[in-house]
Amino acid sequence: MAGQKFQYDESGATFFYFLLSFLALLLVPGTYYWWPRKQKQDPKALASECYCPGCRKKKLILQSTKPWELMKRTCIKVVIIGGWVLLAFLAYKVSQFDYESASFDPYDILNVPIGTSEKVIKKAYRRLSLIYHPDKETGDEKKFMKLTKAYQALTDDESRKNWEKYGNPDGPGAMSFGIALPSWIVEKENSVWVLGLYALVFMIALPTTVGMWWYKSIRYSGDKVLLETSRMYYYFLHKSNSIPLKRVIMILSASLEFEKKYNSEIVERSSDEYEMPQLIKQLYNFGEKAQKEPPLSYNYSIKARALIHAHLSRLVLKADTLDLDRMYIVKKCPYLIQEMVGVVSQLILLAYAQRVPRLLNIETIENCMKLCPMVVQALWEYKSPFMQLPYITEDHIKHFDNKKKRVRSIQHLAQLKNEDRRSTLKFLSDSQYEDLVKVLGRMPYIDFKVRCEVIDDEATTVYTAGAIVTVTVQLKRRDMRVLFGDDSYADKHHIESEKNAAKETEKPNKLEKPMSNGDVIENSENVENKELKDDEKEKKATKGIWQQKRQSGKGKKSGNVKKQKATLSASAKKKIKKKEKLEKAKLGDPETKETEDDKAEDKEQLKDNNVSSDDDSDSDNESSSDASGDESEKTDAEETTDDKKKVSTNNDDDDDDDWDKFQSGANKKDRVLEGRTKQSHLVHSPYFPEEKHEYWWVYLSDRKSRTLLTVPYHVTELVDEEEIQLKFTAPRWPGVYVFAVCLRSDSYFGFDQMHDIKVSINKKKWISGYRSAVH
Repeated sequence: MAGQKFQYDESGATFFYFLLSFLALLLVPGTYYWWPRKQKQDPKALASECYCPGCRKKKLILQSTKPWELMKRTCIKVVIIGGWVLLAFLAYKVSQFDYESASFDPYDILNVPIGTSEKVIKKAYRRLSLIYHPDKETGDEKKFMKLTKAYQALTDDESRKNWEKYGNPDGPGAMSFGIALPSWIVEKENSVWVLGLYALVFMIALPTTVGMWWYKSIRYSGDKVLLETSRMYYYFLHKSNSIPLKRVIMILSASLEFEKKYNSEIVERSSDEYEMPQLIKQLYNFGEKAQKEPPLSYNYSIKARALIHAHLSRLVLKADTLDLDRMYIVKKCPYLIQEMVGVVSQLILLAYAQRVPRLLNIETIENCMKLCPMVVQALWEYKSPFMQLPYITEDHIKHFDNKKKRVRSIQHLAQLKNEDRRSTLKFLSDSQYEDLVKVLGRMPYIDFKVRCEVIDDEATTVYTAGAIVTVTVQLKRRDMRVLFGDDSYADKHHIESEKNAAKETEKPNKLEKPMSNGDVIENSENVENKELKDDEKEKKATKGIWQQKRQSGKGKKSGNVKKQKATLSASAKKKIKKKEKLEKAKLGDPETKETEDDKAEDKEQLKDNNVSSDDDSDSDNESSSDASGDESEKTDAEETTDDKKKVSTNNDDDDDDDWDKFQSGANKKDRVLEGRTKQSHLVHSPYFPEEKHEYWWVYLSDRKSRTLLTVPYHVTELVDEEEIQLKFTAPRWPGVYVFAVCLRSDSYFGFDQMHDIKVSINKKKWISGYRSAVH
């Protein structure tokens, strides 16, 4: 482009402006977001904090394991303060630059007024040139050049005209664009250094950094578990249908995260040679030499398994060696167990698809889930759940099994009155009892509700063979303190344990037919007979209340009431039959479609009904006026209008329900887009070396065939309420099935729940025309 010049910054002015603006853009928001602030402690959290010895020791451990926190805060402060100092220096530097003014004024430079004669201008020039000439002691080259330029502009006619016309004695100048980089970058003698710096940054440092990041990332799964560990889980877990808990611990301890070759954070000590044999002798039923299969027999696996056993037994280890290793191994166990649960669920899905030969039982995945609260609470599965509370040891369990007042569960302990609870825990001091009540009040109480339906279908509660059934689970979490002194809440966990014990003792019924896919079919005739009997009992139990109210105003006219009942039941039967025909016609059953003759007969029947209803109403009016003047009886026409109103209100209710479902679905999509967090409620876990939040597993299972039906959903953000949807394919054979929706905690013992759902599977209905097209 003509008249334009691009040049690098000679004086460094534009480069300093660039640095100043860029640094300000980084410092202003960075100081606001990254300046270390003292965290405000929640007064509620302080009031509910436990001061038991285990919690105090854990607090010290958390502070000691993060010594870099203070260093990190100090470094952030130093960097931010240094940035602001540099910004102030650049601002001062920029303010000291002397620029040639865009509006050139020669009169101002020569210190003469406008319109001065040429003689006065020459005299002023000579006087100032003696001061600013470079050869003089007071000389200044820049000022002398400005002085000469001003003198020429006022004494030369052409220069004067250019200044008056363009504001520049040299005439119209070209538009120049400056590059905010110093000129030494493009100088010939510095080209080697500049190219070397570019090569170092973009050809060596950047590819090396990206390659190291990529090499590390491809070794891990999305949950930061080594892929080699996941492959090892697949290998061991698919070898048997049912894997006991002890075997699960062996597989977990063989995780490659505990081997020095795959994890540089692992510390191998020379003291392990004599400390580990002593530890193994203290462990009951450890079985060191029982397992010879690699990597279960490797030294790192045996050490990790021994430390997990010691953790579950709550053994005291040497603080500066084995206890450090125990804490490192234990804090990695929860997400390794979650990976193991995912592997088992994938193997079950592969077995359903006939990709692997064995279908794992439900006990395998439940043993994996059971191991997580064992690690968090440092307890074996056979220990009492009361040992999760502070100050409670095995010696104190006998106080909960008192003959006068037997405490069944932790929830039952919370529901006791304060006097009864204090008498049960009389072996504790007042401060210890206060800590225990704090922890007990923070424990979760889950309201567990289940709804079963077929979404996107007209009849959402009709389950056909092969349909996609959606089980909606609603979880509402509250603190256990809401139960203090209130025995109106049912002890859910105690009830579920009794149910499970009863189910295990039940013998299989002869009428049940086990299928190849693990489903169980009951004899539909017996089930229907049972349901009819139950319905008749419910009707008999609920019939007297509303019927007595209705008959109380009728007085002695029992005969008329019976006649009216007979006519009403007949009309109701016709309406019910008509509705059934319409529903069957909607479903497309060719055998139940209405013909034109049927429609004509229905019209004639309606006419006859209207005539008979008029006659009946006249006779009823006469009898009522002669006897007691009862005007409360309705005609069939009024009943039809009432039915229409009810149908319209039902339609409005259905529309409202559909809209609510649509809104809830939209809200769920928004929550999915927002992403899942892993913040819920802190767990009281003094033996776990890190802060642990409450997580839950929700899944659907068939307890009779001991199979898993849905992949377990890991709930990680249950703060107040959460809604989960589990989808499964209905069985292919008609019948009545009983499935169990299970809720398991990964942090607490004795808080698992189970909700049975009864699903009646109907025969698949074919659409008219589709059957003929298929055949």
